[in-house]
Amino acid sequence: MTHLVFNTADIASIEATIALDESLAGKIVEIKDDYAVGPILDIYETEGYQARRDWWKNVLEFSANEKQLDIVDDKLTVHEIIQSLEENPEEEVWFWMGQNAHDVCGYYWLMSQLKPYQGRLQILYLNNLPFLNDKGQLFYPSHLSEIQPKEFFKAKKLARPITLSEFEIDPDEWKKLCQENEGVRFLEGGKKLISMPISFYDKDIFSLLTKNAQKLPSAIAHIISKMKIKTGDAFIVSRLKAMQEIGKIILVGNWQKGWKDIVVQMPGGSTVVVED
Repeated sequence: MTHLVFNTADIASIEATIALDESLAGKIVEIKDDYAVGPILDIYETEGYQARRDWWKNVLEFSANEKQLDIVDDKLTVHEIIQSLEENPEEEVWFWMGQNAHDVCGYYWLMSQLKPYQGRLQILYLNNLPFLNDKGQLFYPSHLSEIQPKEFFKAKKLARPITLSEFEIDPDEWKKLCQENEGVRFLEGGKKLISMPISFYDKDIFSLLTKNAQKLPSAIAHIISKMKIKTGDAFIVSRLKAMQEIGKIILVGNWQKGWKDIVVQMPGGSTVVVED
């Protein structure tokens, strides 16, 4: 059994669940790219793949994850999954998905490449399902990492094969999104994604900045904690840079020293750095 996740934080959740339920024992594999943002035109072709890598290279510049691009090879991961399915006729692959665009886009990107193995691919999409938090209160998680391991027993019962109908419909949905090639994919409900411009998150990001000058890492942490629809820190920084280009904010500091040296401030606002 291979467990597929689309967020690094979800790996620990599945590991903890396996520790509680040996019937789920298996390899955990992560699809590392976030296909909910960035260019996806001709994503399976060499030119489209390279265009996406070039975009990520620009987004990750000066971040702590700048070198991570060199180890993100989802194409190799797909090759290894297919090899495992070929060599082990009893092997199953379980897609674990939370209700967020990151997971759903990863599912769309991957599933069409595994069509020959229909019947051996299980999907666990925790869409609009209530779980108990650590205080015993009901909540609706958007990410797997928000769910307590013992609550995954409930989720396990929801595993079902990806249907032939889904293998007909879902690749067409993904193809449409790829042709639209907007900067952001937004989850509208179920597995329904809509394309949005690259500036989609800008209003939220800007509204969560303080009037006082603030170190960039502190600003990012605050933005991510308050955003209703989550996205990655490097993408947020890329949008802050875009806002600087049009004069909405000011970024001061030496990028060569990394994010820790950068201060975010409003035009005409306080230059005294406030740390949260």
